[in-house]
Amino acid sequence: MKNLIFKQFIISTIVILMLASMSVQAEGQRLIMGRSSEAFPETMSVLQAEIKKAGYTISIVQRVDIGLTGMGFQTDKYRVVFFGKAEEIKKLPKKYPKLTPYLPLAIAIFAEQDETILTAMSPLFIAQTYAPGATADDAELHQIFQRWQKDIESIIEKVSQAE
Repeated sequence: MKNLIFKQFIISTIVILMLASMSVQAEGQRLIMGRSSEAFPETMSVLQAEIKKAGYTISIVQRVDIGLTGMGFQTDKYRVVFFGKAEEIKKLPKKYPKLTPYLPLAIAIFAEQDETILTAMSPLFIAQTYAPGATADDAELHQIFQRWQKDIESIIEKVSQAE
């Protein structure tokens, strides 16, 4: 029980930090965001389908609204969808241990009045923060960050345009 509460607290903290960083601009885009006029359940279904179409596996859908409500926040529907490619999730932390906190990838999805909002941490921002001035040996890692950026942007764009 304590472990579950601790996990929810950590997830809630991460999501709150992601959302708080929206107000602060940096050289690089920190968040990738989208907005859907569809209801939360329909948007969640489209999001999961688009993640799978992009070649990723969904590892878990974490409810965050319970943790936020328990901390005194008023919220509607709020989830974080964690996803990745199994081989990358296994291989990358071994080669780049500092990358572990960023894996698997995540998209937060929440209801806001009559719309549904999607947001994800920009992999290119993570690359700037994680590996500024990386060596040529890290070219593989930078290609992965660029692919993740493109994939997440595409997923969120397709979900935002779905009707």
